[in-house]
Amino acid sequence: MKLPLLPLLLFILPYLVLSADPGAVRKGAVTVELVAEQTSIQPGRPFWVALKMNHDAHWHSYWINPGTGYPTSLDWKLPEGFTAGPIVWPTPHVVKDTTGQVTGLGYENENFLFTQITPPAGLAPGSDITLQAKAGWLMCKDSCVPGEAQLELTRPLMASLVADNSSPAQKIREALAQLPKPDASWTAIATRHEKFLTLRLTPATGQTHRPTELHFFDQDALLDYSAPQTLREENGSYVLSLPLSSEGKPEVTRLTGVLTSATGWSAGSNYGGIVIDVPFSSSANSGSQLSALNSQLPPAATGGLLGTLLLAFVGGLILNLMPCVFPVIGIKILGFVNQSGNDRKKITLHGLVFASGVLVSFWTLAGVLLVLRAGGSQLGWGFQLQSPAFVFGMAVFMLIFALNMSGLFEVGLSATGVGGTLQMKDGYGGSFFTGALATLVATPCSAPFLAPALGAALSLSAVESLLIFTAIAIGLATPYLLLSIFPQAIKLLPRPGAWMETFKQFMAFPLYATVGWLLWVLAGQTKDDDNALLLIAFGFVLVAMATWVYGRFGQAHGKPSRQWFGRIAAAALFATGLATGWPKGTSDATTTDYQVTWEKWSPEAITAAQQAGNFVYVDFTARWCATCQTNKAAIFHNDALLAEFGKRHVVLLRGDWTNKDPKITAELARWNRSAVPFNLIYAPSKPEPVILPELLTAGKVLDALTQAAK
Repeated sequence: MKLPLLPLLLFILPYLVLSADPGAVRKGAVTVELVAEQTSIQPGRPFWVALKMNHDAHWHSYWINPGTGYPTSLDWKLPEGFTAGPIVWPTPHVVKDTTGQVTGLGYENENFLFTQITPPAGLAPGSDITLQAKAGWLMCKDSCVPGEAQLELTRPLMASLVADNSSPAQKIREALAQLPKPDASWTAIATRHEKFLTLRLTPATGQTHRPTELHFFDQDALLDYSAPQTLREENGSYVLSLPLSSEGKPEVTRLTGVLTSATGWSAGSNYGGIVIDVPFSSSANSGSQLSALNSQLPPAATGGLLGTLLLAFVGGLILNLMPCVFPVIGIKILGFVNQSGNDRKKITLHGLVFASGVLVSFWTLAGVLLVLRAGGSQLGWGFQLQSPAFVFGMAVFMLIFALNMSGLFEVGLSATGVGGTLQMKDGYGGSFFTGALATLVATPCSAPFLAPALGAALSLSAVESLLIFTAIAIGLATPYLLLSIFPQAIKLLPRPGAWMETFKQFMAFPLYATVGWLLWVLAGQTKDDDNALLLIAFGFVLVAMATWVYGRFGQAHGKPSRQWFGRIAAAALFATGLATGWPKGTSDATTTDYQVTWEKWSPEAITAAQQAGNFVYVDFTARWCATCQTNKAAIFHNDALLAEFGKRHVVLLRGDWTNKDPKITAELARWNRSAVPFNLIYAPSKPEPVILPELLTAGKVLDALTQAAK
């Protein structure tokens, strides 16, 4: 008698499946199984075991924060002495039903939930070990069904590990490699507002990868899991706005979870999620933060682009009065004196060429900033002075320029030095160069009105940023343009004469002062190396000696052999000076000055000081920022201010930006700033700080302290 084939197959198929894979259990739409990365157990050596889950099409189970439903669980029953860690969850995704509605956070298809098992060290090899676990899960499609299974896994206890290169073992290792993990090449800052959170992610120096389609999965159910998350790129950072859940616990003080990217987190990376675990920024954890922050945004955000352009122009004008630009003012005044006997057309042309030098230099600087920002770098105004090599090169250039003005050597028409044309009556190249130099030395300064304009320039579109940089450049060049266009003003200057050589030599001393200031900057950037500053000083001496040799033996006088000897010797000394003084390392800036003690800034330091009942004064500064040093000299010599600080137990925190620091750059960007100085005063138990102006006096700081205490 023949049995019907189809009923027979249906009858024996479950037995065939179980005999082929005895550890797998199917319940409803999900098949579960305990699997391990290795084929044996070694005494005392931890190993990974995973709950492997295979979901039928369109079915899903849930993550640790499910949104709806409940997460998968494992209840272990282990031999004596064995311990099991918590579930290590793979990167989740937003799950939806067949209508497209968001139904939670979890997993579909195949996934592995890992647990690390640690055996005791004193086990004797030779026996089999059986691990047992009760798995529970919720499986959902258009409706949900609980699932439960008793699972076990048996492995021999062996003295050494035998490699398992099978396809299933390789799949487990690949799943382990794809688990979310911390990534030191990204810095995260979380801020809590009344109805939403912001998560700012900033790449470290050298990180050029661009993540896409960012989505944050929070572990503590603070967020509305079904609400869309908005992403914007701002000043080289990625900023996510995350709507809060009405049921989110207000006592949660940290943001924990997984941030996902469709393109991974580094070139060639095989994981899509990074672990986020950061405290909420102390300056933004109440409903009043958003309105207060909006009131402090620059005009580009609140009053339109025209207002920002006006501030940028005024800031550029005031840059002419800053100590950074003072040496160049003297050079340009000398140029106007040289030109005073010429016709108006030629003088006007010199002024226009000078202005073009300023404009081209600002456009170049803006282009570099925008290109680096587009590539993921987090930069701010004066970023080039965060490089010790650049500061050293600039100091060498200023030293040579000063020695030239002191008469140690002259630069002829055939020389390669571009500074020589500054003293030539018809040197249009010199006028252009002076404009470029004015831009170069202006970058450490953040004049009043300039800081908010720069903050907007570094966060707006490329076209708007270029317009703002252009307005700053026009402001810087305007006084010189006015002097060149109106010859009556030039006639007020003294006529050319013998006094000009004395004036030229005198104007070398501001340049020497600039070299001294740059040396001080280098001292802060290289202080971890005891010999670095000494070698830099020796390098300057060798450079100065090279200019003397060139002026004494290499100038266009004497025998050709003498000139060649002078030039070769000067070049050798110059190269030796550069090699000797070139900075080898960087460090944080000092923590004491003006008889006050500074602690290192961090959001955690602000929180700790406030919780201890103290006021907090935060100074974002840099050694290369001349305005910053002027501020400190003005306020920290004031006895009344220091006494008030002592009375109110003010904690001084310094965010030193002398060298690159992505965290400080991100914090400045959070306040829509991109330049220093930037100063804040926090009162105890108040999340909102008082923001101080760029130029400080003791009176302004005392007023801000009183305002913060109200």
